[in-house]
Amino acid sequence: MKMKKILTLSASYTAAIIIVLSGFVYKNFTQAEFYRRRVENTYQHAFSELVTSLEGLESAMQKGLYATSPAMVNAICTEIYGKSEAAVMALGELPFGSNELEHTAAFVSKIGDYAFSLSRNAALGKKYTDDDRKNLASLSESATALSKNLTGLYARLNDGAITMYNLKRSGEEASEDEDSLVPTSLSESFRKIEADFPEMPSLIYDGPFSAHISGMKPKLLEGKSYLSKKQAAEKAADFLGISEKKLTLSGTRNDEVPVYIFSADMGYGISRLIEITIQDGMVLNIVNSRHVRDAAMSDDDAAKIAEKYLKSHGYDSMTETYRYMADDAVTINYAYLQGDVICYPDLIKVRVAKDNGEIINFESLGYIMNHTERDFPEPAVSEENAEVNISDSLTVLSHSMAVIPTTGKNEKFCHEFKCKNEAGQHYIVYVNPETGDEESILILLESENGTLAM
Repeated sequence: MKMKKILTLSASYTAAIIIVLSGFVYKNFTQAEFYRRRVENTYQHAFSELVTSLEGLESAMQKGLYATSPAMVNAICTEIYGKSEAAVMALGELPFGSNELEHTAAFVSKIGDYAFSLSRNAALGKKYTDDDRKNLASLSESATALSKNLTGLYARLNDGAITMYNLKRSGEEASEDEDSLVPTSLSESFRKIEADFPEMPSLIYDGPFSAHISGMKPKLLEGKSYLSKKQAAEKAADFLGISEKKLTLSGTRNDEVPVYIFSADMGYGISRLIEITIQDGMVLNIVNSRHVRDAAMSDDDAAKIAEKYLKSHGYDSMTETYRYMADDAVTINYAYLQGDVICYPDLIKVRVAKDNGEIINFESLGYIMNHTERDFPEPAVSEENAEVNISDSLTVLSHSMAVIPTTGKNEKFCHEFKCKNEAGQHYIVYVNPETGDEESILILLESENGTLAM
């Protein structure tokens, strides 16, 4: 009788445990299903936004083909840019792997930036060139193909043939292993979108996606001879002021400026790295690994050391533009000064440790890529006439002539007006010396650490 009671109690406890566990399982399943649906809805919304943006982009592109007046070109290209930005945001919310829809992402970014460039030209009263119309026709064709393919994929998602959950999972799998298996229908859809993408035209314009940028060569090194490793080591040792025996060749790097990379053991766990251009043996970078202790000098004293350092290495015509202090060291930007014209693209950065004045970083990529002697035209618009176009809300503090870089890695010769508003905020306004139009406006962000131009 006692045994029967024990068995009965045991069965009751077991049943209770099973019920409790079942409850936990059901609760976890319900939560998992809730989160799965939430994730699916999030991606579904992002995909919907992408399709809608691309449909709008396609429509705007087609209208843009027939715009003739600068005002209409400006309006339509602004619309294209807006649709492109919306599509970029939607793409960023989707869980694609590194190679998923690569051409799509590139297309959306490029077409938006190209449209922005055309809009800017139109605002200056310029009409389409023949190349502009050819590029727009080709881009419009690509936009139509892309919109059609993605709309078809979206229809399959709505029909349930593909789910956004599978899309998320396939994206995660693709990130871990590009050759991993993904749902067949989704994989085929993505491959079709990429495979059907027409060849993009080579866009030559003043923007970061222009085809001319990939072929840019360092102006300072044009026609210069190539150095052997031995010759480069001699240059590196001379610049650092150390024995060549202390240098070790760490390797080479073949980026836009090919370099030899040397390292030097300075003792006490401190090392220096120096990069010497394979052509002509110019110093591209110097990095000192040592820890900077508490500052013992002012920023102005550090700037004097940096200026003396540049002159000692043959950089005579450099002028300080901005400086920024962090971690008890100050970084000073110098631009080349040709006569009275500040050439901002010819940039050298020098970082000085404020504990003992040692140069701990040196970087001259801008100078090597852009430095050349320029021919400046006589401004058609004088300083006085250019200043007339400055906003009445700004007070002009100083003027100079300057060369400024553009987003397409070109450059423009401008009037430079340093100004401030009623609140004391400083600005720089650049005015075209041929037309008198504003070219660019920068805000100077000033703090106790220095000044940055935005």
